[in-house]
Amino acid sequence: MSAELKPTAKSKALSRRSLLGGSAAALMACAQSPLKPALANPPRLLPAPELAEQAPAVPREFRAAWVATVANIDWPSRKGLSTAEQQAEVRTLLDSAVALKLNAIILQVRTSADALYPSALEPWSEYLSGTQGLAPEPFYDPLAFWINEAHARGLELHAWFNPFRARQSQAQSAPAASHLSQTQPQWVKRYGDQLWIDPGEEAAANHCLAVIADVLARYEVDGIHIDDYFYPYPITEPTSKQELDFPDEPSWQRFVQSGGSLSRADWRRRNVDQLVQRMQQTIRLSSKPWVRFGISPFGLPKPALRPPGIAGFSQYDKLYADVELWLANGWLDYLAPQLYWPIKQAPQAFDVLLDYWHAQNPLQRHIWPGLFTSKVTDKADSWPISEISAQIEMQRSRAPATGHAHFSMVALLQNRRGLALALKQGVYGQAAVPPATPWLDASQPEPAPTPLLLALPSGGQPDAAPAWQLRLPPGKPAESGRYLLWTRHGEQWRWQLGSEFVIAAQDLNALVISRLSRVGIEGPRSAFRLA
Repeated sequence: MSAELKPTAKSKALSRRSLLGGSAAALMACAQSPLKPALANPPRLLPAPELAEQAPAVPREFRAAWVATVANIDWPSRKGLSTAEQQAEVRTLLDSAVALKLNAIILQVRTSADALYPSALEPWSEYLSGTQGLAPEPFYDPLAFWINEAHARGLELHAWFNPFRARQSQAQSAPAASHLSQTQPQWVKRYGDQLWIDPGEEAAANHCLAVIADVLARYEVDGIHIDDYFYPYPITEPTSKQELDFPDEPSWQRFVQSGGSLSRADWRRRNVDQLVQRMQQTIRLSSKPWVRFGISPFGLPKPALRPPGIAGFSQYDKLYADVELWLANGWLDYLAPQLYWPIKQAPQAFDVLLDYWHAQNPLQRHIWPGLFTSKVTDKADSWPISEISAQIEMQRSRAPATGHAHFSMVALLQNRRGLALALKQGVYGQAAVPPATPWLDASQPEPAPTPLLLALPSGGQPDAAPAWQLRLPPGKPAESGRYLLWTRHGEQWRWQLGSEFVIAAQDLNALVISRLSRVGIEGPRSAFRLA
């Protein structure tokens, strides 16, 4: 993210259970010890189709937080933590996300042509051990761990890649022998105090796509995500104060000598356009075409299309990112423009920019703005916490199924100025499920089967509140294995998302269940009375 440079209690994972919309405390208590034989017979479930539509609609909103690994912004909190410490921090971050009623994490897995997972294509990231190329010890797969722990809590996990950066300014480790700067030095250019992969090198683009295809093939990610670093943000020469051009002369000359007629700026934009389009194609042609493709570009429009009063940096002219073209062609599933300015800052007015991006969206892709939540600090220039809540309310007013992403998770984890608590008590008072993405697959899931209802033991505590465990089959490989479950206690309906549930037995008299497809479409509801 352009804002990149800008505590750890352990808890056990709830395998295939959801905390979304449920009681985290009750579920965590059940997860502390293995289930013992049931102490009571559970009630019978009798089909009751007349109840199917009595359960309310589930709120839809994408609520995500970026977890930046570069420079140890969010995770791990520092280099060199043990495997156990890293895993404990993962659980703490995810438990905090669940408590806040977020439903997605955007995890940075490739910061600088490196990997936060075992890869035959790129070396281990230095932000784990402190040494690039060094695996965690004892060995584990961080990405697989994140996915398993996130899914166990009902959270989506989107894998975030930086396509072109090869070394970040705060990097300290010597490059590993397998790093692109060592194996393919002709692709890598020094620009200021960082290294960048030249987007004009076709073989380098092919390598980036191979990295993404590898993750798609091996991991059950819910999304593939790239940020705003296309060509690098421009820097100036210290003495002359002149802007330095990106050093891509060799690839540019090859284009010219091959008969290319584009201007250099248009050629650079074409390089980025082609990579974006090919990323989408890579996902669609993979074995997991339901995976969503998201981009979080700099938030200002191209100058020629800006609304009156909007001014500032041009990513179209400086980063060579034609975001409007990508939206018009539907080369992405969600756009998370980084609207990192307060509502009252007129040259970058949040509401004007939000409306602009919605208007540039003829194919009705998701528009989920990025919020600069990390501007809430303990410093004098901190944003008030009300700014974040107001921006969330503003995006909700624009469409019935909306969303947003926080940069970044650390601000929420630290509950800066009471921010997390204020969100939980205010705009996040109710849980939500991400909006459906029907253009990927409009088919409706099959009706939910009859669940298996089991009694939970009291654990030796005679005054423990009775509860039932509800299990459902995982579904076919092409299905998500996730269900929406409504429980009626007296006359009050509650809902959860998951595939295995713990539900309070008190006053429980009805259940309604539906499958949720991999792209978020709800199937027919099955309803049951308890007898």
